[in-house]
Amino acid sequence: MASLELLGFGSTGWGALLIAAALMTLAVTATALAIGAVLGAIIAAAKLSGNLILVTLGNVYTTVFRGVPELLIIYLIYFGGSSAVTAIGQAMGYEGFLGLPSFIAGALAVGIISGAYQAEVFRGAFLAISKGELEAASAIGMHRGMRLRRIIMPQVFRLAIPGLGNVWQLSLKDSALISVTGLAELMRTSQVAAGSTRQYFLFFIAGGCLYLLLTSLSDRIFNGAERRANRSMPASAMGQT
Repeated sequence: MASLELLGFGSTGWGALLIAAALMTLAVTATALAIGAVLGAIIAAAKLSGNLILVTLGNVYTTVFRGVPELLIIYLIYFGGSSAVTAIGQAMGYEGFLGLPSFIAGALAVGIISGAYQAEVFRGAFLAISKGELEAASAIGMHRGMRLRRIIMPQVFRLAIPGLGNVWQLSLKDSALISVTGLAELMRTSQVAAGSTRQYFLFFIAGGCLYLLLTSLSDRIFNGAERRANRSMPASAMGQT
């Protein structure tokens, strides 16, 4: 019972701190997914462009950031970014070390990794679109921007939802690695609580349960979004994919 009391959810209990850390984990993961979506869309467009240089650059990006360990990327962004910020500060006359904020470094690192996976999700979704629809749109005089807005983007989004759900779950778990930067996300807070109280089993289990809760809720949200997106599409379009 004494151990369970440590998980009190009052304003000063470890339970409240774990909840706050879980919200921080959600915030950094959502920011990383947004960064990855922008990078992924750019890389997917490059790989689909047909231009040899752009295709090569896109392939290099996805190969490197899917092949290099996530922790190494986080170290490079955090410590390399801090060195770059310090150098800029010193050039402007500031003395001393300037560290890159842990949240920004973590979200950027996970976002870059996420972008490599999202690029493949977007590319696959685009290739799944019926070519007949695009040809028909061109035949009736739709210009490129209108085809992108009214045909390509809605269908790419619909087809990409399952893959984006997987990328979200991957990023959610990768966020645990950001604990090495000192950010008080769920893994870091679980470690601090376990070390402070010597109740390692209790707090690591509690952290694991919160991760499972986050992933379960995420699954429900993405599944609901997929069902909603499929209902909004004509039956003929769904049959073609």
